[in-house]
Amino acid sequence: MTVTLEVAEGVGTLRLDRPPMNALDIATQDRLKELAEEAGRRDEVRAVVIYGGERVFAAGADIKEMQNMDHAGMIRRARALQDAFTAVARIPKPVVAAVTGYALGGGCELALCADYRIAADNAKLGQPEILLGLIPGAGGTQRLPRLIGPSRAKDLIFTGRQVKADEALAIGLVDRVVPAAEVYEQAHAWAARLAKGPAIALRAAKEAVDTGLETDIDTGLAVERNWFAGLFATEDRERGMRSFVEEGPGKAKFV
Repeated sequence: MTVTLEVAEGVGTLRLDRPPMNALDIATQDRLKELAEEAGRRDEVRAVVIYGGERVFAAGADIKEMQNMDHAGMIRRARALQDAFTAVARIPKPVVAAVTGYALGGGCELALCADYRIAADNAKLGQPEILLGLIPGAGGTQRLPRLIGPSRAKDLIFTGRQVKADEALAIGLVDRVVPAAEVYEQAHAWAARLAKGPAIALRAAKEAVDTGLETDIDTGLAVERNWFAGLFATEDRERGMRSFVEEGPGKAKFV
């Protein structure tokens, strides 16, 4: 399989495994969607790591496969392509991308679907589709400007240039840069910490933030208000508040 889902300690690792560069062909896209939806459904998966291995995250789409597609073929495929990535973005649990080596084109777009990005100090990210006479087609024109702002996003999309890890950190494309050998370990630790948290509250927080970014503030506040009040019906809220009063902050054990 070109994508696998392995679960340990509440953390599900979505592992890309299509050597040598994890090119995201149609079969890989479809498998990614299938496993992202599975990770969202499975209760034992409390947080998710997206990982491409020690050498490369994903170097983009399978250009040889795409070269053989005509206009009509891509019209039929474009929605499925976006749906695969949207399935990752909509996993209702914390998601971290562990980025090693190249994350270009579809690889960068996949990293954008995560809530948090930890990159190796040798990582390179970018949207080089313009160099093929194309634009990003798996969410790059939408998620990238929402993350780093329109001007910086247009610079990367218009030029197709790659950015090294230090620049990616400076512009907010990644959130942490670590030695290459530590990328997966640190990403897993981030996910494992959240896997011990209140699952429904984390889902609420993610949905409130993501929905709010897509709508006006009054609608966003309504989403926040409804989730906030609704969480008072959960056992985790009872445990959290009781623990705070009796033991102090940060000691609650959630179910």
